Amino acid sequence: MKIAFFTETFLPKVDGIVTRLTKTIQNLVELGDEVLIFCPEGCPSSYMGAKVIGVAAMPLPLYPELKLGLPGPAVSEELERFKPDLIHVVNPAVLGLGGIWLAKTNNIPLIASYHTHLPKYLEHYGMGMLEPLLWELLKAAHNQATLNLCTSSAMVEELSDKGIQNTALWQRGVDTDIFRPELRNDQMRARLLGNFSDEGSLLIYVGRLSAEKQIERIKPVLEALPNTRLALVGDGPYRQQLEKIFQGTATTFVGYLSGNALASAYASGDAFLFPSSTETLGLVLLEAMAAGCPVVGANKGGIPDIISDGKNGCLYNPDGEDDGAASLIEATKRLLGNKVERIALRKSARLEAEQWGWSGATTQLRNYYKNVLEKNQSKLAA
Repeated sequence: MKIAFFTETFLPKVDGIVTRLTKTIQNLVELGDEVLIFCPEGCPSSYMGAKVIGVAAMPLPLYPELKLGLPGPAVSEELERFKPDLIHVVNPAVLGLGGIWLAKTNNIPLIASYHTHLPKYLEHYGMGMLEPLLWELLKAAHNQATLNLCTSSAMVEELSDKGIQNTALWQRGVDTDIFRPELRNDQMRARLLGNFSDEGSLLIYVGRLSAEKQIERIKPVLEALPNTRLALVGDGPYRQQLEKIFQGTATTFVGYLSGNALASAYASGDAFLFPSSTETLGLVLLEAMAAGCPVVGANKGGIPDIISDGKNGCLYNPDGEDDGAASLIEATKRLLGNKVERIALRKSARLEAEQWGWSGATTQLRNYYKNVLEKNQSKLAA
C-alpha cells in the first residue's frame, strides 16, 4: 500500500503522538508499504525509509511547541507525484484540514485519528466556553473520513456521543525491548534525585510540562509524604510556573531524556505519578509499566484502559472537591505502603505491557486500511 500521512506534530518534537507515528511508520515500511509524511517544517527529510515533507508552519500562540502547518500548492504537487492509495490524517487542525480537502477533491480514501483531547485542554487555558464550538469543528472534520480511529475505548465512546461517526479502537503499543526493568541503576537514580538524599521513595513524572497535565496536583503528595522525592522528566511551556509551585519541595527538574536514558529513568523510580485527567491514552504509563515502575493515574479518559486498579497500578479520582488531592495521596500511599505488594505490581505492570507490541498495533491498522480500500472499491464498482 501507499499511505500519505498528514500530521500536525512530528519529529523533532517528542510526545506520545510522535512515538506512535514513528513506530507505526517503521513497521509499515518493514512490511513493504510506501509512506509519505506531511508535517510542520523543521522535520528530518526522511524517516526509516519514508519521505518527510516539511510544510511552512506558525507556532500556536498559547502553545508555541505546537506548530500549525499551512498547506500550499507544493503539498498538492507532492501528493500527485506520490499517488497514495489512502490518506491518514492525524489530529486534523490546519495541515490536517488540507489533507482532508485533498483526499476529497482527488477521491482518495480517507482515515482520521484522534490523539489529543483538545476540547478538554481549553479549560486549562481559560477558554472553556469554546469547548462546544471546538467539538462542532472536530465533528465537521472527522465526519469527512470513512473511519475515525481512537486510542482508547473511552475516546471511542466520547467521540461517538459527540456525533463523530464510524469510530473504532486503534490498540495501544509499547516497545518492551527498550523499556525494561533491568535498566534500573544507582547512577540514574542519583541523577533523578539531584541534590536530594535517597532516604525515601522516588516519584517520577515523564511528559510535557504543560498546564493540561495538571502536574501541580503532585505537590500535596510530597507534603503528605515528607520522605518522598519527585523527578520531573521533560520540558514545556509550564516549566517556569511549576518551578515556582514546587519551590521548597524535594523536586528535581531533569529536562528531556530519550533512548536508554529515558528507559533507565522509568526503571529507577519507585512510583510513576501521572495526574492528568485529559488523556486519550497515556502512552507514558505503558512505558513506565514496561520498565517495571508501578503507576498511579487518573480514573478518567483513556487511562483505565491501561491501569487495572490494585492489579497493575492504582487509579485516583481526579474530580473530588480538592481536585483529587486526597485521592491521589491515598493511591500513592497504597502503591508505596507495602513492599511485597509493590513488587507484585511491578511484575503485573510488566506483564500487561508485554501484551501490547507495536507490530500488533500496526497489523491492526493495516487491516483497517485494507477494509477502507475494499469499501472504496465496492463503492466505485456499484
